[in-house]
This record gives sequence, structure tokens and C-alpha cells, in this order.
Amino acid sequence: MLLIADSGSTKTDWALLSDNNSEISLFSTSGINPYYLEENEIVSLLEKEFPKLCGSIDKIFFYGAGCTPMKKIHIYNVLKSFFNARCIEVHSDLYGAAIALGQKEECIVSILGTGSNSCHFDGVDIIYNVSPLGYILGDEGSGASLGKKLIADILKKQINEEIINDFYSSYQITQEEIMINVYHKPFPNRFLAQFTPFILKHSSDKQISRIIETCFDEFFTRNIAQYKAYTELPLHFTGSIAYYFQEKLRQFIEKHGLILGRITKTPLKGLIEFHKEKESNG
Repeated sequence: MLLIADSGSTKTDWALLSDNNSEISLFSTSGINPYYLEENEIVSLLEKEFPKLCGSIDKIFFYGAGCTPMKKIHIYNVLKSFFNARCIEVHSDLYGAAIALGQKEECIVSILGTGSNSCHFDGVDIIYNVSPLGYILGDEGSGASLGKKLIADILKKQINEEIINDFYSSYQITQEEIMINVYHKPFPNRFLAQFTPFILKHSSDKQISRIIETCFDEFFTRNIAQYKAYTELPLHFTGSIAYYFQEKLRQFIEKHGLILGRITKTPLKGLIEFHKEKESNG
């Protein structure tokens, strides 16, 4: 059997293909990011959340956030010890998004989820990547970035009182609890990103709309605009923020006269098709 994983900081989507690629089982676990989790923590997560399967897994293709050249080995070690598969490949989530959405054509591919990332894809490989720098120094346009701006504006009362009251009513959280989660608890990026449904709910409000537009503008200015051919190539997007905020994203791209390509919630379907074709071709 062949196992494919698309992992972000919040969630990992898995697809299990039978030996003849005809049966597909889909399921999810918590996000597996080697920047935030040690090897033993990832093993514990899999032991707790990964479903019991009948039959052995022969090949694993893992595409994950935080899977830099230095961090890939940690994911490989975990997968090898947990599954003992014959063939294991670990790649960045950005490469997974590129092959899934690019479909062998030159393009710009972006991930807008809990974090953000982008690249210039030539149809085979990533030829240039503007470093995302994480949720403190970068990750513009991401769920963490949107949440950070919302929380900061609420705590400093830069948003109208009606929305502030709705926020506290919706989440039943205090300022002190917010500060503890952001500065002292693990996964502050996940914590901040959880407030994006509230932003989407109030996206028609002028002040909230300004937050969204600012985040997208920062993403394009600090990332997309650094790719020399960005005005000539299709721009593909994947991730929860790209998917749920796609109306705002489409408006932004149309306003700037750029070429919009595909928008998907996850790249998993494209990855499944890519690997089914690869297996069929030997």
C-alpha cells in the first residue's frame, strides 16, 4: 500500500492507496511540523491519532510544513520507525503544493493556511522560493497573520465595540488568557489562526475587511512581487485561508490585473493523481 501525507502546522491529511491504486482511504490527524515537535512527540501523536490499518505500507510520500533539508531527517526517522516502509520520501509542503496545482506547467504556487509560503515552479522543480520566515517575521496573508492583526486591534480597541463584544461572547476568553496563549503556550500560530472564522463572519465590516486586504497586500508585496515573472504566470493557491477567503483573493488579483489559476482547500487530490500516474508509469 502507498501512503501520502499533506501536513501543515494545524492538520495532516492522509491518503492510503491500495496496491493497484483503486481504493483510497482518507483521514486526518493533527499537524506534524518538525519545527515545533520533537521526534518522540510526533511518534506519540501517531500512536494516539493514526488509525489501525490492515496490511503493511510499502511506500510513504510525506509533504510537510517545516520539512527543510535539515528537518527532513526527523520526519524520515519517525516514519521509518513507526511504519517500517520500504520506500520513504519526505518533501516540503510547498513542493507538494507545486506538483499538485502546477500540473507540470510553469507557475507561481502559494500556500495560505495557518502559515504561508510561495514559490516559482518550472513544471518540475521549485526554482525560487521567497522565505516565509514564520509567523513572527513573516507568514503574511496566513491565518496566524490575520488572527494576530485581529487580536491586536481588539485588545487596543481599534475595532467597533459591537464586533469586540461579539468576539468575547463567541470565544469566552480574557485578555490575560490571550497573552498566555500567545507568549507562553506551544503553537501560538495555531492559537492565532483559530480566529479566522470570526474574521470571515465579519468580512463585510469595513474594519475587518481592511485587515484582510492589508494581509493580502503584505503577502503579495513581500512575497509574490519578488518573482520576476509573477505578472505573466498563473497564480495558484491552496490552504484554508485561500479557500475560505477566495472571494477577497479573487477581488485582489483582479484589481491588480494578475492571472488567477487554481484555488484548492488542500493539495491532496492533486497529490493522489500525481502518484497514481507515477505508479502506473512505473
